[in-house]
Amino acid sequence: MQNAADAAIDQAEIEKRRLQRDSGILEDHFRGGEMSSKMRPRRRDSPRAGTGGQAERSTRYRNLVNPFEPVRIFSDDQVENIHLAALGILERQGMRVLSPRGRAVLAGAGANVDESSQMVRFDPGLIATALATVPAEANLIARNPARSCRVGGRHVVFAPVAGPPSVSDLQRGKRTGTIEDFRDFVRLSQAFDVIHVLGQMVEPQDTSVTERHLETTFVQLTLGDKAPYFYCRGEAQLADCFAMLRIAQGIDEATFRSEPHCYSICNTNSPLQLDVPMTDGIIEFAVNGQLMIVTPFTLAGAMAPITIAGALTLAHAEALFGITLSQIVRPGAPVMYGSFTSNVDMKSGSPAFGTPEYAKAAFGAGQLARRIGAPWRCSSATASNAPDAQAVYESQMSLWGALLGGCHFILHAAGWLEGGLTASFEKFILDVEMLQMFAELFQPVLASPEEIGIEAVAEVGPGGHFFAAAHTMQRYRDAFYTPLVSDWRNFGAWQDDGAKTATERANSRWRETLASFQPPALDPAAHEALTAFVERRRREGGAAPAG
Repeated sequence: MQNAADAAIDQAEIEKRRLQRDSGILEDHFRGGEMSSKMRPRRRDSPRAGTGGQAERSTRYRNLVNPFEPVRIFSDDQVENIHLAALGILERQGMRVLSPRGRAVLAGAGANVDESSQMVRFDPGLIATALATVPAEANLIARNPARSCRVGGRHVVFAPVAGPPSVSDLQRGKRTGTIEDFRDFVRLSQAFDVIHVLGQMVEPQDTSVTERHLETTFVQLTLGDKAPYFYCRGEAQLADCFAMLRIAQGIDEATFRSEPHCYSICNTNSPLQLDVPMTDGIIEFAVNGQLMIVTPFTLAGAMAPITIAGALTLAHAEALFGITLSQIVRPGAPVMYGSFTSNVDMKSGSPAFGTPEYAKAAFGAGQLARRIGAPWRCSSATASNAPDAQAVYESQMSLWGALLGGCHFILHAAGWLEGGLTASFEKFILDVEMLQMFAELFQPVLASPEEIGIEAVAEVGPGGHFFAAAHTMQRYRDAFYTPLVSDWRNFGAWQDDGAKTATERANSRWRETLASFQPPALDPAAHEALTAFVERRRREGGAAPAG
């Protein structure tokens, strides 16, 4: 005699087959164009209706707004205690500033500078004055106006991985990054609308350090039309990058300085030190009105106290220092509060990312950024050595910490692997899938009578299905997110098609994307001028990076 469990299984299988049969019939209708006039979609005015694909939908991803209230991990009193503790560190202990230029600027503003130790201390009043001029929001102007971004408020900007010396893919494995790899990552960043800006996705080590900035800037400006990222490696290199950007955008210096057209990251040397390139970079970006993101890199238990509160206090002090410097140079200069606080594996000393501690630190950093009224940058990171399940769940944990924490700018949002030492082509695509899912999560959910669909319920009745209901037919083409990598077919269909893993499908996707890539239009005169600029600067020897 059949027991209840077996009967339930049999009934579930019957229902599954019925749905498969009905969905197959429906699919035949879709392909053959045999829908009755009653079933035909009426939403012809929808920007997504009739597309059936991701390309048309993805334009909605260009300007994202986070509708959710930020998660709070600290009370207001705790946030204030951390802020006051950070002010105390800067007043009593201070930071070592290795740049003579930076120390001179700070001394001129009234900071307490000890030249013998290179330590600089701030009175809390000096910091308060500087914070009062920090813009809560800023535009980031791209060559293509449709690609310009808004930083701050509830806006969210996704930036690709930055800085790895190595790259990897399934066919070639891990290897040293080249300028051609850099070009490919720029192409991928340009191809997906959910990536809002360009970046220094890999360190091309087949180019000279005196010319590398020329090569990478030329690639960003000719293969993309989004806002570029320039390294802070000395005044001479930045002068070249800024000049090339003005040529590409066809603007003069005054226009360039009026709003940010590029961005950069300044990492403090935690604990409590600011080196020459980072100090001078903050100064140069402030002078030129470009977006600087001041980011302490604090690993709890290694470069910072082992507790989350302690690590955040140190990071907050260092961020306050860099932000104050930018406002001393130019009050109102666009600047962001960067956070990159995680923990280490106390057994090996290796950095750990995408951990619960990482997410908690992100929540706390967001509260501290809001305390001082500055836009906030966070990251998507993983310690995994391969584009595998660990890489994805750690990256998603990082994203939840950042986005639920109210972050405005996510660096390393696509392609980061091996703790930031490798840029992975497959991981880039897997990350884009996750970012697009978050972008869909941000979209509003309607609840009008038409959306609720009482008529559809009446039409179908008991025991029926909604596949061919008029309510479904009006919406089926764009009702749900269309995945980039995910395979939703049943096991048999998936197995018959090669049983490919998500990582293998991502490999195919990035290759297809590069094969079909077309660079955005650039005025031929601007392209010629950029080429001539690079050739001239090469003949002149380029520019050595600052030490």
